[in-house]
Amino acid sequence: MIKSVHDYQIDDVFKKDAGFCYMIPKYQREYTWGQYQWKDLYDDICENDTGYFIGSIICIDNSSDAFQTKELEVVDGQQRLTTLCLLLTAIYNRLKIHKDELDEDDEDELPALRKSIICKGASNGLILCPQIQNHNQADFNVVMYENGLLKSAKREKNWGNRKIAKCYKYFLQRLDQDIEESGDAVKTLLEIKSKVSKAVLVKIEVGSHAEAYTLFESLNNRGTPLTAIDLMKNLILARAERSGMTCDDCFEDWQTLLGYLTDDYSTQERFFRQYYNAFKNRLNEPFRTDGQRKKDPLGYIATRSNLLSIFEELISRDLSGFMSDILVCGEIYSRLILSTDDKTKYTNSLTDLSRIQGAPSYLLLMYLFKNQATLEVADADILETIKLLTRFFVRRNITDTPNTRDLNKIFMQIISDVEEGKLTRTTIYQHIYDELVRWSATDELFEEKLKGDIYEENVGVARFVLCAIAQKHMTNETWTDLWEQNDYGGKKVFKWTIEHIFPEGKNIPDKWVDMIAAGDRNLANEYLEQYVHKIGNLTVTGYNSTLSNLSFVEKRDRLNAQKLYVGYKNGLEINKELAEKDAWTVQDIIDRTDELVEMLLDMYKL
Repeated sequence: MIKSVHDYQIDDVFKKDAGFCYMIPKYQREYTWGQYQWKDLYDDICENDTGYFIGSIICIDNSSDAFQTKELEVVDGQQRLTTLCLLLTAIYNRLKIHKDELDEDDEDELPALRKSIICKGASNGLILCPQIQNHNQADFNVVMYENGLLKSAKREKNWGNRKIAKCYKYFLQRLDQDIEESGDAVKTLLEIKSKVSKAVLVKIEVGSHAEAYTLFESLNNRGTPLTAIDLMKNLILARAERSGMTCDDCFEDWQTLLGYLTDDYSTQERFFRQYYNAFKNRLNEPFRTDGQRKKDPLGYIATRSNLLSIFEELISRDLSGFMSDILVCGEIYSRLILSTDDKTKYTNSLTDLSRIQGAPSYLLLMYLFKNQATLEVADADILETIKLLTRFFVRRNITDTPNTRDLNKIFMQIISDVEEGKLTRTTIYQHIYDELVRWSATDELFEEKLKGDIYEENVGVARFVLCAIAQKHMTNETWTDLWEQNDYGGKKVFKWTIEHIFPEGKNIPDKWVDMIAAGDRNLANEYLEQYVHKIGNLTVTGYNSTLSNLSFVEKRDRLNAQKLYVGYKNGLEINKELAEKDAWTVQDIIDRTDELVEMLLDMYKL
């Protein structure tokens, strides 16, 4: 993984006639260090013993020709390298002013320093080529040009107000202060140069962005480590010009792709994994050799650990084709995750699938949408597939069958079956149905889990099925969005919440002990353990965080500030029976559990 790792003195990091140079790629963030970091670096080097350790950098060797100047792409450490180069240039500037004061033994110091900053084989003629954001490269070149280290450069507007110029001027001021205090310019400058030259920096060279990412995770050597997605973008922009594309176009396409996926990193990462897993056969085809028809050279399945290595291969082979394909899939994915405001015939069903935590199936749906025309799959069949997946995930998330680790493989296998069997049209839906039935829990297990402590097992699923029961009986005239959220105390909360009829708190109110256990607190506690989280003891009411321990009648009749019923008389069909009761007993919980379970067995049968 690591091609080389050494601790170098700065003399060797910026080495005259070294045959290598450092390139800060365009994708890197701009130079951001400020006076706090400049001061720390300068003071640490000058105030500590010779050989002071100042950190590490990670580089990728992008050279293909052994005889060319080795170009090291800096993936971590650009701030430190840029600052060190500006400090050395400031020292060079002041030494030039006092070059006539150098004695015979020190005459080589100035040309040696010059040769450590320039590099004849580099594209810009310098040991370091900064990235271009916020005029970084242009401003850096001005510093070098004005010191005779570069043949040409142009000052752009507001040069002196940007970080590169400010850093350079800061070091000039610090050097002048030290010279003034000592009274001996040459001695002071040579002492500082020696301290800087002998400071130690660890340089790690790796062979790929994937290896750089693995190294980041191992070392965790920065406050906010680069993610696999960051490094994927870096690689795309680094490969852009070699692929006949412009860096700007690639960057714009990348931003469009991430716009489809939202700012949530877990969603972005899941998309890239599912993209590969969904189209694995097609994506591996160019990498297969004779006799490898069923082999997957890029990997059997995309995981967090191999994600970057897979995409590094895809990007390096055909960047233009990769970007075109993944943008199409990203747009499809945006519809699956409902990240756009556009309503389609699938929106309501996809909303249900999202709420029941059905994201693992997105890889199958992305495959179907992408290949819908080729597979001749009707819109109606895709809609039925989404509804089928929702039923499957209700059962799966209540029974935990099949196991979570099997979900990706199930959907990938379905795709493989479609491709190998050349399935089309309604045969695809039938195959999906057969496979989900085969993997799903039995009705007996489903019923057993529904009658268990469903709220304690999975609050999200409990909410979903209760809302589904409530909405099942709604009409267009009585429709109520039970998933609407309001701002409450600075956070988003559901306007309609799941409430325990018999309160779930350990300190059971006396009125409830009297009602449910005839005043026997020990028996009430037993009932609490046995029945409080059963679905028959759960319902949907208006949000009110302070009234959960009220008596049954108070809960039933409670009003909001607008004098509207928000308790069990709130008009929802699921509360119709409760609205007519005056008391609540264990037998009521048992009976209502049986009734609701029977409804759910019918609603989510396979």
